[in-house]
Amino acid sequence: MTDEQKKMLDRINKYAEEVLGDIDPQKTRVSVQLEALKPIMQTIADEQGKDISDIFIEYMDLASEASVASDNKMRESLKDLNDGEDGAPPLLYK
Repeated sequence: MTDEQKKMLDRINKYAEEVLGDIDPQKTRVSVQLEALKPIMQTIADEQGKDISDIFIEYMDLASEASVASDNKMRESLKDLNDGEDGAPPLLYK
């Protein structure tokens, strides 16, 4: 992820916290969540001279990439807990 992409992702995520902070993402339709993000995505699209659909696709790709990186980091940090030879059952992480 480039610095520009990270800035864009951070900008959209910050906006999402402001407009979606009180919702439960598990109980709120994705279409509703995306509609709430439309203004910031349109602003970024206008700034970059791109179509909003291009920004949406890039955002989804970057969000997925960030999620995988975060998950890998968590798994790595939990690895030491699971490598013990004390007979304790492993800590499961999904």
